[in-house]
Amino acid sequence: MAKQAQRASVAATGSWRDPDGFRSPAGEVHAWVPGTNQTVCGLSTSRSRLLRFSHVAWADAQPATGRDADEVTDVCPRCAAAMGQRRDSKPWTRRDPRP
Repeated sequence: MAKQAQRASVAATGSWRDPDGFRSPAGEVHAWVPGTNQTVCGLSTSRSRLLRFSHVAWADAQPATGRDADEVTDVCPRCAAAMGQRRDSKPWTRRDPRP
């Protein structure tokens, strides 16, 4: 599964088109391996009514760094963990710690 997860694409709850006509994911995104019928976290793509984006890599759908993440509102935490995001990586930094 680890090798398959490295080439994961995106499945999302919605889509939008940029001015160039490129279809991009919107809403909540999940990691999805093309050729399978479920996301990395185990959701069925058809029963969950997720749209598949085989042309968008998982890294491109991350709100912090991705180029196709303009309309992404949420990232599945289970898919993020399966794709290598660390639980202890916090989005904040402490600037004035207590003595």
